[in-house]
Amino acid sequence: MEKNAPAPISPTEPIICRVTRWYFRRMSMMAGLLLVFGGLFLYDGLWGYPKAVAIAQKKEWFLKEYQPSFEAARKEGRMQQWVADAEARGLPIGVDGDLPRWNSYAAKNGWPEEPAHYSDHEIAEQFYFAYGCFALGLIPLGMMLRNRNKVLRGEADFWVTPEGVQIQYTDVHRVDKRKWEVKGLAYAWYGKEGAAPKRAVFDDLKFAGADKILDRLLSRFSGELIEKVSEAAPAESAPVESEK
Repeated sequence: MEKNAPAPISPTEPIICRVTRWYFRRMSMMAGLLLVFGGLFLYDGLWGYPKAVAIAQKKEWFLKEYQPSFEAARKEGRMQQWVADAEARGLPIGVDGDLPRWNSYAAKNGWPEEPAHYSDHEIAEQFYFAYGCFALGLIPLGMMLRNRNKVLRGEADFWVTPEGVQIQYTDVHRVDKRKWEVKGLAYAWYGKEGAAPKRAVFDDLKFAGADKILDRLLSRFSGELIEKVSEAAPAESAPVESEK
């Protein structure tokens, strides 16, 4: 059994448009994404980059001091003592008398073979990026708090914007619907004759039911309506007569 279609709205019935769940979901996702990026930058500044620097310094020590100490011990005939000291410190001793290799030592500890050596400036940048992301993440949160109780209201002869501005339908002299189909946006220019025109926005993605108020406006509208015009199909070329 089919469901009954919703009853049409009376021309004098108030239309109340509240902020959509889509808007809050989008703002929440933006805030969450920025906060996650901020957390990643903060992690790199506090732990990630310093750990990479420590491994890079370890590699530098391994190549410049530890491996040469192996060569020196072999030349001086004190390999037994060198091996005992290395094992006591948990350091590699090489295989079959060969020189200890950094790649084997790094793999054993789960370190990269080519660790990055970040500068102090690069580490400090991670904190700047983190604070910037946290600050930007507060913007959509603030917008959600500011807009949570706003409504777009349509009455019989006027509508009230979310900012509380009351606009008579008869004061509107131009409506632009070119972005309506794609973005759910329409713009209305209004104002008394001789005054500078002002612009009001209909956002159907942000305010559920904004299309109904726009329809009510258009039913009372006699000004300039700008709509998206589809491209005309190319004219068919005239048939070419065959030569006799």
